[in-house]
Amino acid sequence: MGLFPLLLLSFLALSNAEVSRMMGVNYGQLGDNLPSPSESINLIKTLKAARVKIYDANPEILKALSGTPLQVSVMVPNEIISNISSNQSAADEWVRSKILPFYPKTRIRILLVGNEILSEYSNKQLWYDLVPAMRRVKRSLKNHNILNVKVGTPLAMDALQTSFPPSNATFRPDIAGTVMRPLLQFLNRTKSFYFADVYPYFVWAANPKTIKLEYALLKRTGITYADPGSGLTYTNLLDQQLDALVAAMTRVGFGSVRVAIAETGWPTAGDIDQIGANIYNAATYNRNLGRKMAEDPPLGTPARPGRAIPTFVFSLYNENKKPGPGTERNWGLFYPNGSRVYEVDLTGRRPDTAYGPLPVPLNDEPYKGKIWCVAKSGKRVNASDLGSALSYACGQGNGTCDAIQRGKECYKPNSLVSHASYAFSSYWLQFRSMGGNCYFGGLAVQTTKDPSYGSCQYPAVKLTD
Repeated sequence: MGLFPLLLLSFLALSNAEVSRMMGVNYGQLGDNLPSPSESINLIKTLKAARVKIYDANPEILKALSGTPLQVSVMVPNEIISNISSNQSAADEWVRSKILPFYPKTRIRILLVGNEILSEYSNKQLWYDLVPAMRRVKRSLKNHNILNVKVGTPLAMDALQTSFPPSNATFRPDIAGTVMRPLLQFLNRTKSFYFADVYPYFVWAANPKTIKLEYALLKRTGITYADPGSGLTYTNLLDQQLDALVAAMTRVGFGSVRVAIAETGWPTAGDIDQIGANIYNAATYNRNLGRKMAEDPPLGTPARPGRAIPTFVFSLYNENKKPGPGTERNWGLFYPNGSRVYEVDLTGRRPDTAYGPLPVPLNDEPYKGKIWCVAKSGKRVNASDLGSALSYACGQGNGTCDAIQRGKECYKPNSLVSHASYAFSSYWLQFRSMGGNCYFGGLAVQTTKDPSYGSCQYPAVKLTD
């Protein structure tokens, strides 16, 4: 072998190792108490992150990133995808107005078209508009001679119909041929990545009896799983999930498309019925994740050994305006005041002995008992908002609010907070199995303290084995 091939192989090996160490962070903005963009960028630097992903083309953030070494991923919002998909001029205008003012001083390297589009069932037309929109965005970049920016789209793991065992994984039949095949064809042709939102937490939390917590936390404890279909052996849940994607892509003819992790992480807090959400587990997961991605040469996965996996941790902050269960607002590496939730080095080079002690792990076992969903009270609760939430809960029918009607057993005390608490508990009990949650725009909270009184019995969710 000549000198040039040797140098080329050395360069490729080095590049692959560097990519594996380039951990990034997701910078969300769904909070009303977050630091400024410039302060946020300084916090990202303290994490020793090499990349940052933002969920729009926020000009303040892009300006704050100008001149920094951080590689930047920018998102095209869901609501303009359909227009862009059929209108090259609209794609050109978005790139011209949102990207060109900052590029190349801001090191924009990825444009993500939409966010978890295939998890949205209320507007399926978006599914079919996704790939055409990606093609038009890529064409706009090329027209401006921007050749070093990849175009992709982040997808949740629900794009898979089956994922276990990994070798048996397939995409959902409603998208496999119509969306996934053209998407993968585009990613393959443009040498881009399949960007996956991969959360071992959710898989473990749904199956804590069959999946060991240590296996989900990427701990090297000797716990293994042997895939009967492929014969491959797994030492952690993240690799299983990633290889399920590889198997599904292979089934539609594009098994060589590279995979990147657009989101992963572990929550530090949650509701009573959400297990394992604590600082100990979150710090353990993200520290182990950093070490896994920092290995040189890259570890890859059992199906793709030695492959670098660009990875973004979720998220920079706890975001208090995110809807849904309590875990949704507690994935941050930082509190909104800029203090660390826990110490983590995204280069993966810092050993556990260099960190201080972590809080004792809490909430790792499922709670078994009754839970009520009640209204928050206090000066910060807006009466008008609480009234609207009460009307929403009662408006779902099924006798949700019968007991708080005039003359009924829970009518008194005739107060907004009391009636809302009953309505929230009643709604949650009836609709929890269909995705209903105890949130109501931040106006509700779970409690194990029974609010019932006299003949008024509040509905409760009972958690058992």
